[in-house]
Amino acid sequence: ILTARLNKACPINPRQRGFVRSARCSENLKLLQLLIHNAKREHRPLGILFVDLAKAFDTISHLHIISAPKQKGVDSHIMALITDLYYHRVT
Repeated sequence: ILTARLNKACPINPRQRGFVRSARCSENLKLLQLLIHNAKREHRPLGILFVDLAKAFDTISHLHIISAPKQKGVDSHIMALITDLYYHRVT
């Protein structure tokens, strides 16, 4: 429910490949294969970049993660749930 509501307020670019539900990496590999095939067929240059964002969420402040959806107008109830995910947690 939370994901569906967030997607309405903050739509994900259809080109995004990380953190979205898909047919595992096979879909991404098929897309890469098609891009390479089309570039070869059309004799066009192709540049491919792989970015490893390992621990990306460890480097972004929680305050920023909380403020970005607020700026997009995410419902206050949803924002309270998100905020609770980052604060008031103990182990």
